[in-house]
Amino acid sequence: MTNRSLKLRISAAFALLSSTAAFASDSVVIHDIVFATSIPDDQRDVTVKAVRAFYDFWNTGDQALLEKAIALSFTDRTLPPGRPQGPVGPAFASRQFRAAVPDLKVVVEKMIVAGDYVTVHMKFTGHFTGKFGQAQGSGQTIAFIATDLVKVESGRITDNWHIEDNLTLLRQMGVAKVAD
Repeated sequence: MTNRSLKLRISAAFALLSSTAAFASDSVVIHDIVFATSIPDDQRDVTVKAVRAFYDFWNTGDQALLEKAIALSFTDRTLPPGRPQGPVGPAFASRQFRAAVPDLKVVVEKMIVAGDYVTVHMKFTGHFTGKFGQAQGSGQTIAFIATDLVKVESGRITDNWHIEDNLTLLRQMGVAKVAD
């Protein structure tokens, strides 16, 4: 490991620990964070803080965290059918999904910060005990991956491009069947 790489990792750890959300018991776990480019410390800190708040929101469903994370001009660039555009979209999606999987948790496996853009690879887990469309859960274990690319400006997420492993999720819920 180079001296520069070590300094970046130490800076990243300090930035994560200095975030107030890092002390919350439901704070999202981030296994690895990489800074792909050299950015000023203040920009790095506000970027990581916004992204951490966004995934703390997904981990807990706490709307106050979402409001800290996203801009009023937030745009979902891969908007699924039925989800409202703008800042209300993630809150809507979280409520809908938590109705099906009330114990939903997210772990960030890798976060790559490259200037204003952050790529986040995560794993969602929980148990399907609620209702999803016409399907009623019976406690099935849910574990699927997702990857987001978010843009952060002035300490707020303005754009999100996301992809989820919905086939795995729907198979685990018993909603989709795939022939072998």
